[in-house]
Amino acid sequence: MHQNPYAEDLGSADPLTALAETPDRIRALVEGWSLTQWEQRYAPGKWTARQVIIHLAQTELALTARVRFAASQDGYIAQAVSQDDWLPLDDHADGRTALDAYTALRKLNVLMFQNLAPAQRTRSFTHPEYGQLTPEWVAAQMAGHDIHHLKQLEAIKSA
Repeated sequence: MHQNPYAEDLGSADPLTALAETPDRIRALVEGWSLTQWEQRYAPGKWTARQVIIHLAQTELALTARVRFAASQDGYIAQAVSQDDWLPLDDHADGRTALDAYTALRKLNVLMFQNLAPAQRTRSFTHPEYGQLTPEWVAAQMAGHDIHHLKQLEAIKSA
């Protein structure tokens, strides 16, 4: 199975615990941000804080749809998602709207992950870039991905 690109960000944390807790950490960090803060970038040429949150909401849609397909059917083949092509589709959303979407979807998705049967957690599916994956792998990827972007938001707040 392909190496989780966010394994270092996740560290030794339990993926399901991180999936449940990181959105609250992000909300606490950005709660009350001004429009100016939402439009700050963590580095030149990178996404704004608002765009990072939109990306997290879009990730909730895309990656957990894969899990639902994989957990419910044999032989599922995922389609690749281009984050750079997806972001403009929702770039009109303000930061608070994107944050609400992200956190609401995450609550639903954590319950889904927690309630997958053992056979569903380990049911293999194919990704065009990463090869064979499982819903468990996706949970760990998403958990580390959240922490990766939390660090970017912390950098924006510190700037």
